[in-house]
Amino acid sequence: MRSTPRTRTGTRTLTALSATALTLAVTLTLTSCGSGDDSPTDKGTGPSKGTGGDSSASVKLPKLDGQTLEVAAVWTGPEQENFTKVLREFEKRTGAKVNFVPTGNNTSTFLGTRIQGGKPPDVAFLPQVGVLHQFAEKGWLKPLGPDAQAQLDKNFDAGWKNLGAFEGKQYGIYVKAANKSLVWYNTAAFEAAGLTGTPATWKDFIAAAQTLSDAGSPAVSIGGADGWTLTDWFENVYLSQAGPEKYDQLAQHKIKWTDPSVKDALTTLAELWGKDDLLAGGRSGALATEFPKSVIQTFSGDTPAAMVYEGDFVAANINADTKAKLGTDAKIFPFPAVGAQAPVVSGGDVAVALKDGAGAQALLTFLGSTDAAEIWAAQGGFLSPNKAMDQSAYKDDVTRDIAKALIKAGDDFRFDMSDQAPAAFGGTQGVGEWKDLQDFLKNPKDIAGTQRKLEADAAKAYKNG
Repeated sequence: MRSTPRTRTGTRTLTALSATALTLAVTLTLTSCGSGDDSPTDKGTGPSKGTGGDSSASVKLPKLDGQTLEVAAVWTGPEQENFTKVLREFEKRTGAKVNFVPTGNNTSTFLGTRIQGGKPPDVAFLPQVGVLHQFAEKGWLKPLGPDAQAQLDKNFDAGWKNLGAFEGKQYGIYVKAANKSLVWYNTAAFEAAGLTGTPATWKDFIAAAQTLSDAGSPAVSIGGADGWTLTDWFENVYLSQAGPEKYDQLAQHKIKWTDPSVKDALTTLAELWGKDDLLAGGRSGALATEFPKSVIQTFSGDTPAAMVYEGDFVAANINADTKAKLGTDAKIFPFPAVGAQAPVVSGGDVAVALKDGAGAQALLTFLGSTDAAEIWAAQGGFLSPNKAMDQSAYKDDVTRDIAKALIKAGDDFRFDMSDQAPAAFGGTQGVGEWKDLQDFLKNPKDIAGTQRKLEADAAKAYKNG
């Protein structure tokens, strides 16, 4: 275990009311979409405030003429392009030049190598709470300055603030959030299979998948080549089936991965992962499919898949890589309930400074502002925990209502379990939980063996974390 115990700031409970609010928001969105508005993606180009020298800007930034900053994050493709719009606005206001560097999936390894080599980026986005804790322990992070702290205090609830802190110091701002409990579905495939509703329970979900498969559609598309998608599947099943108390215990490794609750969750996942006819390309195809392709093959091609599970950020890939219209061709429903309640798992990316200096702090200040959130939201495929931003900035009704539900949840949410773990277990391609669940997808009958591997990898990572 790490020297400082984890706190509950990273594993807050999403109350029944908040979960209901999200479900209602999704339902209302899907009811309204398609009823006279055929192009919800055309809505909301973002408020006009905050461009250039506009006096209505919500935050004052210093002049940084002649300075060059470097920002590192995991995003590529549409997500990177959308974030670049935010950086261009920062450049316009400050006179600085900002270069973006993709980290690849192994963010902690990439950044650790750069830091130890004496060439850290000025600002980085960390996708795991556990990595923030590790970097802070090593002294690699710079605390927020007063201006960035002011934006954080003004625009974010305590739960999100706490996630960016370590041992009483504030290091980061969670400027990008994710609701990781959504299933996106191809409406044409559902109609062709005669499905008039969406499944609310796991049993109904498997039944719907079989109906879709029998009607000729690959039922579920899984991006198994990216191990993080498989951890998200596990977390939703586990939270709903085992409950929030067990979820917290497993997230902190206070119970072992050989616990019967883990066996139950893997057994449930095997009901889907063990049926080749329900997976696009079968298990081998799923293991060869990266996340972007899992979305593309659900909403394009001659025989598209019917469903793909992942977070709200799927919208960015739908908008950029397919011709499908959100709310018309592509709709969502909450991850089905395995136990008494449907799960709601949140994730996010925290912006931190790795270098001293006015430039890094100015960029963090801007990223914590409503101006930056609204520019980013207008691009699509983005969700912000910034409670003060103008919600009309969101590009489509689907994302807007998901965002409203996130803000309404306030401090009450459950954070992605693997993102709380040491990176060696929960956040590194080819090892730990990512690799163990890929092996399980390859052989879903080996539940006991999978549990033993998960526990061995977790024990090693938490001991060294």
